[in-house]
Order: sequence, then C-alpha cells, then structure tokens
Amino acid sequence: MVFILRNSLFTYLAIFSLLSNFCSCFNSKLLTLNVTKLQSDSDWSPAQVSWYGSPNGAGSDGGACGYGEAVGKPPFSSLITAAASSLFKSGRTCGACYQVKCTANTACSGKPVTVVITDECPGCDSEPVLFDLSGTSFGAMAISGHADQLRNAGRLQIQYRRVECNYPGVLLTFRVDTGSSAYYFAIVIEYVNGDGELAGVELKPLNSFSWLPMQKSWGAVWKINSQSPLKAPFSIKLTGDSGKTLVANHIIPAGWKPGQIYTSVVNF
Repeated sequence: MVFILRNSLFTYLAIFSLLSNFCSCFNSKLLTLNVTKLQSDSDWSPAQVSWYGSPNGAGSDGGACGYGEAVGKPPFSSLITAAASSLFKSGRTCGACYQVKCTANTACSGKPVTVVITDECPGCDSEPVLFDLSGTSFGAMAISGHADQLRNAGRLQIQYRRVECNYPGVLLTFRVDTGSSAYYFAIVIEYVNGDGELAGVELKPLNSFSWLPMQKSWGAVWKINSQSPLKAPFSIKLTGDSGKTLVANHIIPAGWKPGQIYTSVVNF
C-alpha cells in the first residue's frame, strides 16, 4: 500500500511539473511577442506636416540642398520634403530618408510614404518637428482618389520615423559644381543608399598620397580649396552618418568638366 501511494504521489508531481513548465513556456512566448510588437510600434514619433508648391509638384525647383531639377525626376520622383531648421540642421540631413503616415483625416490611408529631405523650410520651427512636404508627397499619404481632399486639410498631425535610403538600380552620382577649377573643386553627391546623409567627404587627387578633407559648402555641396593644382583622376571617400565609409576610386576622371555628372558602381 505504501509503495502504491508513493508511486501515485510521484506520478502527480511529475504531471504537475510538466504542466508548470508548459505554462511557463507559453507565457514566455506571449511576452516575447508583445515586446516585439511594442518595439515595432515605438519606432514612430509624432510630428506636424504641411505642403508647398504645386499640388502635384516637387515643392520648390531644387531646394536648399542643391539637387536642382533632380528632385522632380526618378528616383526622387517628387517624393521629397523640406524640413524645419531643427531637422534640416544647416543641410547636414540633406539626402536623409523618412517615412511619414497620417490617420488624423478621413482621407488618410495610414500607409507609410518614404520621402527624402531636399530642402529647408525657413520659419517652420513653430513645432518641435515639422515636415513641409511637396504636394506630391502630401497627396501620397491619401486614400486612392482623395489626394486633393487631404491637401485641402493644409496641416496635419502625423507619425514619422527615420529609415534607410534605398535606390535600387540607380547609381551613386557625383555632379561637379559649375564653378569648379584646378584650385577649387566642389561636388553634389546624390542617391546615397543607407544613411542617405553624409558626415564627411574626402578627396584623393592623383598627386597626393593622403586623403584631403572636403568642407560642407551648403546643402549637399562639398568643396575643397587648394594652393596648388589638383591633378585628376580623383578618388572620393564618403563617410555616412553612422560612420560607415565607402571609396569610389578614380570616380572623377582626368579631363573632367564643370557641370558634368559622373556615376559610380559602388554604393553603401
């Protein structure tokens, strides 16, 4: 009798242990899923958004970053934004990509739209964060066929988050400034994957054994002044906002000309 009771007690304890472990594992999985969902939702932050320019246009003609007519052409395709000075940071964020979405209006789709900072919005610092979208970008947040209705709202509360830039099938572009010479060289760098914005640019002429730092001129324009002639071809080193570096070897050829565009097969 004692043996039977001991066996029954052992069986009961074993079953209880299995049930406890099962419940513990089940709750742990639920907690993991909930935490993951919270982390995903927490990527978004609140902001104000307005729009400028023509309803289906690219805002201004070029903007404060110096991208010129490229803002209205692929891959930008007018999906661009101007930013308040607190976000524009004197041009440091030129090329940075953000997703914006709205739910505060019946015309909002709630779906994210990716835009690129290409311009500054002077006097837009009344809010902590404000995006002044192109008419095209603003309308892209709407339910299909309701873009004009959404634009009529004028200003909205939205959600935004920073994302990596991705320009599939598009080459990294170096556009030589029209004022460049053998003693002064300036470029606009477009379609930077990953960070989008650049923290540093360096030039290595053929007649130099070291990298020469370029200075931010304005917007997305980087320049270098030299006491002696800079001999091409030039290699260019880019440092992204996250610290990643990329070298485009001999990207600017001998015989380069101001206003010309040179493309690289490498990108972040």
